[in-house]
Amino acid sequence: MERSVIVLGAGMVGVSVAVHLRRHGYQVALVDHQRPGLGASFGNGGLIQTEAVLPTAFPRELAQLRRIARNRSVDVAYHAMALPNLAGPLLRYWWNSHPSRYQALARAHAALIATAGREHTALAAAAGATALLRPIGWMRVFGHAETFEAAVTQANLARREFGVPFTILDGAGIAVAEPHLKVRRLGGLHWTGAFSVADPHALTHAYASLFAREGGHFALGDAATLRRDGSGWSVASSDGPLQAAEVVVALGAAAGQVTRRLGYAPPLFGKRGYHMHYALLGNATLNRPVVDMESGFLLAPMRAGIRLTTGAEFARPGAPPTPVQLARAEPIARGLLPLAERLDAAPWMGVRPCTPDMLPVIGRLPGQEGAWCAFGHAHQGFTLGPSTGRLLAEMMMGEKPLVNPQPYSPGRFG
Repeated sequence: MERSVIVLGAGMVGVSVAVHLRRHGYQVALVDHQRPGLGASFGNGGLIQTEAVLPTAFPRELAQLRRIARNRSVDVAYHAMALPNLAGPLLRYWWNSHPSRYQALARAHAALIATAGREHTALAAAAGATALLRPIGWMRVFGHAETFEAAVTQANLARREFGVPFTILDGAGIAVAEPHLKVRRLGGLHWTGAFSVADPHALTHAYASLFAREGGHFALGDAATLRRDGSGWSVASSDGPLQAAEVVVALGAAAGQVTRRLGYAPPLFGKRGYHMHYALLGNATLNRPVVDMESGFLLAPMRAGIRLTTGAEFARPGAPPTPVQLARAEPIARGLLPLAERLDAAPWMGVRPCTPDMLPVIGRLPGQEGAWCAFGHAHQGFTLGPSTGRLLAEMMMGEKPLVNPQPYSPGRFG
């Protein structure tokens, strides 16, 4: 069982971990209850956000908190029955978002984000998927001067501190860049260094295919069956029991269900999101992803149509879908872009795995020899998958790591 590993979870993070471990000489079994890339990696905005050096902080302005509390917005919604269990993690999230603590956390987040573009580029080249990485960036558009000016200030900070490229657009510039927007906006920010992916599932599938070509093994299985097997680990799969010396938990929002049984209970919480695809009327086009900052939704050109994605919904694990944010966003989106009919039979829903300090959990699982963590990437799992895979593989091999892994240590949560 020397240098063998089971990777639990086949989203962008788990697939990337599996690829990098295979390339480091491990015998790797990648296990999920469904085919690769069908979880949260499937329903994102398709953005590799090389500009996302500043993680999303908890709102601290009273007006913002009052707006969210009314539970009628597009960007945030919640189930009242979910709040008691979320109170602890959300309070810690609010506490960590204070400027005195946020700055250090942002620098740790930025260190990993800074590697995302080149790590995706390298993996996509090996997978023959470079064409999926569109170097067109994405835009945020604003209708109010106050929010636009605040965003420009933050963008200038990101450029000054971390070298993030962007351009500022006025209303006329937005009209030139996106001539079929129906509503004139005051101004916009175009993040020029980011990649847009027209089919996020196809990119994850390409990386999974690379893993298979290089000798990796994928099996359908149940992570809940993970157990100690002598000095190693085993899990039940469609191919029978799989055994390995080490295991990586890369299960996204479901990771805690496995780690708690191993004595490790990080304060992980989920943000649910939805998407729907639409046709466009006539000869209308959308050239790049656009976030309407006045409403809090994303419109992105995808192979499947124009994808409308929502913000964050807080609900109990396993609660039935309640796509109220999509219902609120759709009429606003139709006023912004000439959308035609819906193209999906039902809205898609996924869960983003979040931590109270806005940093992922990467490293040794406390108290369990041969067990490792790779989860908690919040909105950036699709962006940070290849970087996480390389970093964890280097840590497991005892090599010099891609970045300092200490800020992401599982041990920070006890």
